Amino acid sequence: MMLAGKGPIWVHWVLILCLGTCAEALTRATGSKPAEFGKRYTGIVDKNTEELYSFSYTSKNGTDALRVFVSSDSINLEFPVLFVVRQQKAILSWQVPMVFRGNFPRMYTYQEVSRTLCPVEPQEESGSQEQFIYIDIASMSPSVVHYELMVMRLLYFQLQTSVPFNFSASPSQPQYFLYTFPEGVDSVIIKVTSPEIYPCSVVSVQDISCPVYDLDYNVEFNGVYQTITKQAAITVQRKEYPGGKFYVVFVIKPEDYTCGGTVPQSTQGSGNHTWNLKRVKHLDVTISPSIHESVYIKATLLCLLYFLVFYVGSLLVAFVHYIRIHRKEKNLKGSPDEGEGSVAPSHPITTSTPEGSSYGAIDESSPGARKLTPPPPIPRPRVYSDSSADEESDFDAIPEMECDKNVIRAKTFLYVSDLSVKDRRVVSKKYRIYFWNIITIAVFYALPVVQLVITYQTVLNVTGNQDICYYNFLCAHPLGVLSAFNNVMSNMGHVLLGFLFLLIVLRRDLLHKHLLEVNDTYAKDYGIPKHFGLFYTMGVALIMEGVLSACYHVCPNYSNFQFDTSFMYMIAGLCMLKLYQTRHPDINASAYAAYASFALVIFLAVMGVIFGKDNIWFWVIFSIVHVVGSLALSTHIYYMGRFRIDVSNADFGIFKRIAQVLYTDCMQQCSRPMYMDRMILLIVGNIVNWLFAIFGLVFRPRDFPSYLLGIFICNLLLYLAFYIIMKLRSSERIQMLPLFCIIATAVVWAAALYFFFQTLSSWEQTPAESREKNRSCIILHFYDDHDIWHFLSATAMFFSFLVLLTLDDDLDVVRRDKIPVF
Repeated sequence: MMLAGKGPIWVHWVLILCLGTCAEALTRATGSKPAEFGKRYTGIVDKNTEELYSFSYTSKNGTDALRVFVSSDSINLEFPVLFVVRQQKAILSWQVPMVFRGNFPRMYTYQEVSRTLCPVEPQEESGSQEQFIYIDIASMSPSVVHYELMVMRLLYFQLQTSVPFNFSASPSQPQYFLYTFPEGVDSVIIKVTSPEIYPCSVVSVQDISCPVYDLDYNVEFNGVYQTITKQAAITVQRKEYPGGKFYVVFVIKPEDYTCGGTVPQSTQGSGNHTWNLKRVKHLDVTISPSIHESVYIKATLLCLLYFLVFYVGSLLVAFVHYIRIHRKEKNLKGSPDEGEGSVAPSHPITTSTPEGSSYGAIDESSPGARKLTPPPPIPRPRVYSDSSADEESDFDAIPEMECDKNVIRAKTFLYVSDLSVKDRRVVSKKYRIYFWNIITIAVFYALPVVQLVITYQTVLNVTGNQDICYYNFLCAHPLGVLSAFNNVMSNMGHVLLGFLFLLIVLRRDLLHKHLLEVNDTYAKDYGIPKHFGLFYTMGVALIMEGVLSACYHVCPNYSNFQFDTSFMYMIAGLCMLKLYQTRHPDINASAYAAYASFALVIFLAVMGVIFGKDNIWFWVIFSIVHVVGSLALSTHIYYMGRFRIDVSNADFGIFKRIAQVLYTDCMQQCSRPMYMDRMILLIVGNIVNWLFAIFGLVFRPRDFPSYLLGIFICNLLLYLAFYIIMKLRSSERIQMLPLFCIIATAVVWAAALYFFFQTLSSWEQTPAESREKNRSCIILHFYDDHDIWHFLSATAMFFSFLVLLTLDDDLDVVRRDKIPVF
């Protein structure tokens, strides 16, 4: 009224109109409709209409959670219905229709949406507090759009320890629940199962904060998460959540590509657009306490105690052996030199085999005869030189005997004396190169591997993406930054047993040197020539296998699987080289050629990982290389290194020579092979390798490194079996120690392979599919089947090495001109 006398009349009308408009706007903004929980509300909105609902409730003695259910009949993506929920500490908004984008610009649209609102905990000082939420519904649609709204209080929002809970979810209706650590529990494992493989889902563990990321496109923004088909497991430690609480979030993905599936079949839609796809997944979740810290200590001590037994056993064997040698030396003290008989008591590994026993070769010309009297050895001068010229060739030469080397090796019956002409110091120096080279390779190979796996583990810890690494999540116990400490710890056996094998070889080496000082005649004429360089190399390779396998299990995945197998190739190759070197000391491959071959094998393994999945041409090329390589190696072994390929000669004369030999020996006169035993071995070996090549070409296994490793192991077993059979056919004995090692090797390898084939994960599949194979721990709730494989495989390789080290101990008192070559 006071304004009436202070201006023209039109000003009054303008003020009245503005006040009326502002009052209407204020009423619209604050005039919310009080609503009740559990009641369904319907209404309409357009660009000129907006609805606002208010809810009030009181939280008492805990955390209350509310869930909002909305739907709309709108199918116009240009003008969706917008829902905005305002709370005390958070705001949540979404639209209906809700759109999810998939691969290959495909869209999935849902008209029914339900979301759980971020809970607000009551204040501790008040005990109860009234809370308000406001739900604003609006749309810019030019036409009227209908909607439905309902808000409910969740009765089962908090998960209980060791109490299973089941529910269902869909892409537009995600779920999450609260879990609180009980007193005295520092670690829990969340186990999620589902009867259906699809739809693909995601389980996430997030801190208590708002907003909660519970949609497909934002669930990866916070916490740790895994994809799931039928099974998943996440270990959570209290120290990661200072408040002692966390949310477990379940999101259903609109597509199944992540879990190895395909595009879902649409129920309604056109082109790349799908409406209201029925993708509901039923889930069961159970949260149980994980292992206590004391279990870590017990499991670690058990691992160390298991391998300590081998150290104690080795000490006992060495002590008994020392007592026996000491007694024999005491009994023979003061006796006159009796030539051959005086050698045995001085040697560290003695034998009771009498000198008169026959160790002749097999008479291949007369089936009834088993033994031959060997011809007298041909005296040859020895060259004592430290020159490294001999070490630069692929195969050690006999410089002073170039004129008759081929004649000697072409003899029907060869003896070790024929192939141990070169001075032992020169040969030993050559084999020491293996040791120093593998040390260099180990350092340069392991350092980048360690750096890479640390990076993998860091990325997993920072991003929370547990799909990066293929653990057995039902038995993955974290410690420090490691997510699966048990898988790393179980590789300690390779390191401990590799070091023990080095000590055993060192002891034999020292005793052998002492024997050479006492009786140099032994070094010239008795037993298998002792060269320990390859044995030292095998011990280092076993240690590195443990180190690299541990690195692989820091974060096992598709990209670093070759770390776990690289030194396995080298171990298999070194064992074959050692078997061959035992009775062919002067013609064995040099370290440079051997390691170059191993490098080629590892290169093929990497190429197989990259191209071996579906590329038929890779398998064709590999099969050809495999077969041709087998034939070339067989030719070299059969002719004792005299049949060599001259790569400098471009006229392909080698192939003409092979054809002539095949025509002359196999077609024209079909003569009996000169080296029958070698021929049988090589025929069997080539058949096995050809079968491997055919299998790879036909089935094209995805795990190419394991396929390649299988080829090496089968060839090694064939060669070892041939060696043992020929040893027995030559009337040689297998003493108790190597016999025990052979039996132990066979038993332990059989048990190890049983646990190896208990597949607990597979990087050949998607992470979700791999987790379907996960199983619980079986020893102390700490070690799983794969950990037992680590224990047993380390033990089996240790016994395998001992077999090679002790197999020919019975020949230590036999003249070399009586030891046949095979």
